[in-house]
Amino acid sequence: MNKREKNSKGLRYDPFIIIPLLLLIAIGVLMIYSASSATAAAKRADAMFFLKKQTAFALFGIAGFLICSNISYNFFKKIAYLGLFGSALLLSLIYFGFGITEGGATRWLKIGALHFQPSEAAKIGLIIYMAYSLSKKHENIKKFSIGFFPHIVILAGFLCLILNQPDLGSALILACIVGIMMFVAGVRILHLSSALLLFIPIIYNLIFSATYRAERILSYLDPWKYATDEGYQAVHSLMAFGTGGIFGAGIGNGYQKLFYLPEAHTDFIFSVIGEELGLLGTLFIISLYMIIIFRGIIISKNAKDLFGTLLAVGITTSFGLQVCINIGVAMGLLPTKGLTLPLLSYGGTSLLVSSAALGILANIGKNEKPV
Repeated sequence: MNKREKNSKGLRYDPFIIIPLLLLIAIGVLMIYSASSATAAAKRADAMFFLKKQTAFALFGIAGFLICSNISYNFFKKIAYLGLFGSALLLSLIYFGFGITEGGATRWLKIGALHFQPSEAAKIGLIIYMAYSLSKKHENIKKFSIGFFPHIVILAGFLCLILNQPDLGSALILACIVGIMMFVAGVRILHLSSALLLFIPIIYNLIFSATYRAERILSYLDPWKYATDEGYQAVHSLMAFGTGGIFGAGIGNGYQKLFYLPEAHTDFIFSVIGEELGLLGTLFIISLYMIIIFRGIIISKNAKDLFGTLLAVGITTSFGLQVCINIGVAMGLLPTKGLTLPLLSYGGTSLLVSSAALGILANIGKNEKPV
C-alpha cells in the first residue's frame, strides 16, 4: 500500500470538501438571519422564522453529506433507472395538481407537508443516470445510435418538463451539464456541435417570444435605465456591493436588505454578504467554492473507473455552474435568473441536494486510483 492509499484510508472525510462545506453552511445560516430578520418580523411576526428553518435544513444537509459520503458511489449504479424515472415523475406531478404557482411560474411541489423544488432533485437523478449509461456504453460511445441519440432524447424530455414550468435558466444549466458529461465520455464532437447548432435558434425563440425574458436581457445591458422595473434587483444588488467596499458595513448593518433588495435571503444572499462583509468577505466565500470545485476536478481525474469520473464531472459541473451563475447575476455580469447559491441561500431542497451530491463526490475521492 503506497503513501497515497494510506492517507486516503486514514482520512474518513475529505478535508477539501467537508471543511468548506461546513464553513459555507455556517456562514449561510448567519447571513440568512441577517438578511431575513426584518422581513420575517414584518411578514411572519417572528424575526427568527427563516433562521430556525434554515438551521433545521442545515442539519439535514450535513446528515445527507455524511450518509452519502459513507455509501459506495457504485451503489448509485443500481438505482440509476429508479432515479431517472423518479425524477421525471416528480417533474410531471407539477402538472397534475401538486404544483405551487409563485410569480407566474409553477416550479414547486407540495405533497403533504413536503414543499420542494423537483428540478433540483431531477438534476442529480439525471447526472447519476447519464454517468451510468455513458460508462456502460463506452465501447460504442462514438456511434450516433448508442452514444448520442438515446441520451439526447432523455435530455430533451427533461428539458420539456422544466421549460413548461417555465424555467429556461434551469433547463440551460441541465443541458450544459449533460453536454459536458457526454463530451468527457467521448461522444463525437460532430454530434454534440450539431445539437448545439440546433438548440441555438430554439433558445433564441424561447427568450424573445416571452416579453419578460426579453426585458431581462435589455435590463441586463443597461440596468440603470430600467431601475424601477426589470433592472430593480440588479441595481440594488450593485448598490449593496458598492456600499460594502473592502471591509463591509458589518454583519447586521446592511441597508439594501431592508425591503429594497428582493429575495435578499435566497437568490441575492451574495449581495448581502458583499454589503456586510465587503470585498474580503466575498473573496473568502469564493475561495471556499473554488476549493470544492478544484477538488472535484482532481477527483474526476483520479477516479478508479469511468462511472466515477463521469459522476464526479457531473456533480462538479452542476455545483460550479450554479455558483458562477448566481454570483454573476448578483454582480450584474449575467441577466437576472432566480437561482440559489449552493449551501448559502435559504432553502431546504437546494441545501440537501447540494450537500448529498458533495457527499457522493467525497466518496468517489476516497476510492481514487493510486498515483
